[in-house]
Amino acid sequence: MDTQSFLVQQLINAIFLGSIYALIALGYTMVYGIIELINFAHGELFTSGAFIGIIVLVLLQKFGFVESHFILTMILAFGLAMAYVAVLGVAIEHVAYKPLRNASRLAAILSALGMSIFLSNGMMLSQGVSDRAYPQLLSIRGVTIFDARITYGQIFIIILSIALMVALYAFVKGTKLGKAMRATAQNRTMARMCGIDIDKTIRLTFIIGPALGAAAGVMVGLYYGSVRFDMGFIYMIKAFAAAILGGIGSIPGAMLGGMIIGGVEVLWSAFLPSEWKDVTTFIVLILVLYLKPSGILGEDVAETRV
Repeated sequence: MDTQSFLVQQLINAIFLGSIYALIALGYTMVYGIIELINFAHGELFTSGAFIGIIVLVLLQKFGFVESHFILTMILAFGLAMAYVAVLGVAIEHVAYKPLRNASRLAAILSALGMSIFLSNGMMLSQGVSDRAYPQLLSIRGVTIFDARITYGQIFIIILSIALMVALYAFVKGTKLGKAMRATAQNRTMARMCGIDIDKTIRLTFIIGPALGAAAGVMVGLYYGSVRFDMGFIYMIKAFAAAILGGIGSIPGAMLGGMIIGGVEVLWSAFLPSEWKDVTTFIVLILVLYLKPSGILGEDVAETRV
């Protein structure tokens, strides 16, 4: 493979991986933008989506539904996973976060960490400690671009990820509920005085953010072929880094941060020992925080947050 083909291949891999990180990071940045809380349970919500996806796909495959209705199978797997995790996200907000809205920041952080441990152990007990194999439904066939290969599975995941991110951005910027979310992020007290239902807005945030994380969980399972109860931790760290890198509280920042983290990780794996690739996330994060603590798009955070 010549230099041009190699670079194109790494670009394809970076976009693929970055789109997954960006989806997960959006959940972090939306919650922080609204209530200024880092939802440490987001990694477990991502993992929950992956497990719901595998349950749905195995059941549909058992009854021979997958072969005859592939598109409907994907809609059901992603839709049910996103719906389940959205409900779980709202329940977590109601139980663990809402009672502590006026408490100290430390109390809210401890509650988030406790919920993360609770969900992780719940999945360990219900799903086991071993890897769970995902049905191999995405085609390994693909197309060649400048001698670089991209599979149909990668194309599907990239297109779906971009579609979800664009839909979210359009929703936040162009709808009444989206404007309410932005107003709440800017000034919660003033938003309440203007007649905005703050509780409803926060619930909506805990619906959308976890749902996007669940979609990313199903994507990871479909592409990599297996999931396990503790896989959310490393994805949580990288998505958290992506959100901070882009500018915590900024939706475009989360997208950009995810793509950068994915790109740096892919390039590291291509040129340096891959077992150290996770270190790159923290190297990039430290450099950005040192040079620009607010993140790449941090200037927009104070004005619009989301």
